[in-house]
Amino acid sequence: MAQAPAPTPPGSPASPWRSVDPRQVPVAERFHHLPAVPAERLAPGWLRARVAQPPQAWEPEHRGDQSRVAGRAMRPAAVLVPIIDHDHGATVLLTQRPAHMREHAGQVAFPGGRADEADRSPEHTALREAWEEVGLPADHVDVIGRLPRYVTGTGYEVTPVVALVRPGFSLRLQDGEVADAFEVPLRFLMDPRHHERRRLVLADLERDFLAMPYSDGDREFFIWGATAAMLRNFYRLLMA
Repeated sequence: MAQAPAPTPPGSPASPWRSVDPRQVPVAERFHHLPAVPAERLAPGWLRARVAQPPQAWEPEHRGDQSRVAGRAMRPAAVLVPIIDHDHGATVLLTQRPAHMREHAGQVAFPGGRADEADRSPEHTALREAWEEVGLPADHVDVIGRLPRYVTGTGYEVTPVVALVRPGFSLRLQDGEVADAFEVPLRFLMDPRHHERRRLVLADLERDFLAMPYSDGDREFFIWGATAAMLRNFYRLLMA
């Protein structure tokens, strides 16, 4: 799930993203002064222990776009943060939405979406959506915990569900919902040298968002908004 652009519900502020290409928004801050997560903390055993039992004093850096949804009823949603345990190093599986979608067109996102009434928990929602969107089989997924909930400007309260994923599966992308799926090395995402804070200025509006541009050598992907913010929270948890 990614944040904006999306239709604006009645009574809420207009979205500034409707006519904006976030890739063209200027960089306001880089984070070269922050250390990368040490390699030993990216090992499956360490990840499992830290996510299952976070330090009591740690706080997420980003909780979402609270100002745009104040006073509105939130819709529950969940995303899967799928960390694939490759022998050559862990990766994170992400998706890209089709350009024609009404909500989140072309954006990079975790597999996930809104909760159904029949879903028993955020874990159930995340696993169901990951199966429906990309064909990720539940028997390859080992859920290890949650990150703090994140509120999107489109009115969702999202629970990120973190999981270790055993490789060896074949993806099946949902036609019309997912244009692409790709993997990003976890070490890349957990290195703040690849994080950017960008600032959008429109008339009397200023709004910041995080971005993590990534290239696999052949393709370029722009990870931003809610997806980047949740990854940044994951970085803060691993460094706490």
